[in-house]
Amino acid sequence: MEAAVAPTRDARGRAASQSGSGGEKNPPERKVYMDYNATTPLEPEVIQVVTEAMREAWGNPSSPYPAGQKAKDIIDAARGHLAKMVGGRPQDVIFTSGGTESNNLVIHSAVRHFQLTRVAERAGATPHLVTCTVEHDSVRLPLEHLQKERVAAVTFVPVSKVSGQVEVEDILAAVRPATCLVTVMLANNETGVIMPVAAISQRIKALNQKRAASGLPVILLHTDAAQALGKRRVDVEDLGVDFLTIVGHKFYGPRIGALYVRGLGELTPLYPMLFGGGQEQNFRPGTENTPMIAGLGKVSLAELGQGKQAAELVTKNGEAYEAHMRDVRDYLEERLLAEFDKQRIHLNSRFPGTERLPNTCNFSIQGPQLQGRVVLAQCRTLLASVGAACHSDQDDRPSPVLLSCGVPFDVARNALRLSVGRSTSRADVDLVVQDLKQAVARLEGQPGTRDAS
Repeated sequence: MEAAVAPTRDARGRAASQSGSGGEKNPPERKVYMDYNATTPLEPEVIQVVTEAMREAWGNPSSPYPAGQKAKDIIDAARGHLAKMVGGRPQDVIFTSGGTESNNLVIHSAVRHFQLTRVAERAGATPHLVTCTVEHDSVRLPLEHLQKERVAAVTFVPVSKVSGQVEVEDILAAVRPATCLVTVMLANNETGVIMPVAAISQRIKALNQKRAASGLPVILLHTDAAQALGKRRVDVEDLGVDFLTIVGHKFYGPRIGALYVRGLGELTPLYPMLFGGGQEQNFRPGTENTPMIAGLGKVSLAELGQGKQAAELVTKNGEAYEAHMRDVRDYLEERLLAEFDKQRIHLNSRFPGTERLPNTCNFSIQGPQLQGRVVLAQCRTLLASVGAACHSDQDDRPSPVLLSCGVPFDVARNALRLSVGRSTSRADVDLVVQDLKQAVARLEGQPGTRDAS
């Protein structure tokens, strides 16, 4: 049975020493994880603080006695660190179960606000929302549901086949009198392409001044920053957004999320989807998950603020993380082009002049038998995916994201998405490229590559 190596520096070192030990006839094959866009492992410091919180901060944060107040202090400190990571205020951050809830909460709030404010007479009775064709399912599907139920109208703006981005002018052209929300992801999870959110914000802000004078609803702007956090600088002031979605397990934190709301409940409306005990300023009620929040913020229980949080690690080390991942990703693409015939390798995530995440490489090895899932099934070292993890049940259908970006059908069907992490090395890249070469050779029946029976 093969043993998967956990994608951390310590685990990788242990696995290397085990595979070279003397007593094993068949040492486990080493695995190299390159699916960091799907999820990241917990940092050791985060594991420690989650464990401590489970043991020490078990009290209800709403309770007045010491155990409850300790939990409340941890949550408050975590909120502050998270706000600092995105350049916002602590009081503008609420904790959620994850990115899906945060995104749904934003969409729900925009529609609800339109319905409750008396703008329908001028703008039209049905709220209108604008997004792009490559959004994550947690944005796309609730919008499609609203459209199907005739609760709202939605415009899905296509991305450019030249840049892979949604164009600012196309977003503005989609705006109607009843438009109440524009939601555009900050970075695409499959291609890594960075969307022009700040430029969209500037245009929306200018447009809102004219709309206010005409009595039309203000257009709110939301960005899902799940993929960008931990890989590049994210600042809500620079972006100019009203809402920003945060997902912990994309930057070595636990599987919970948060939502930044500019001037929460004052400048920017937010309407709860749940009703209960009034936690999170009544916007997201339910007893807070203290250990997971502690991990997201990674607060030292011994001395609040002394330890490093998942969020704080990003704040302090973000530039170093970004530089390392870019170096390894670029080396990966160089090795792919060097080891395979350049005519066979199609780098799906490279768009001239377009910025992308430093860790993401989406590529196809062209050939009739080399569909992405088939190649991965033959790999013995590489742990990766063909695209978004939430589309893992879609067989050999090409990624709609790649097709939207202009990647040809047969090329998109062969796509693999490799995403590197903080601890991925050039040596890992060498192992992966060799593994891919052998997998392709086996699929094409080249001599000397058939598995022993």
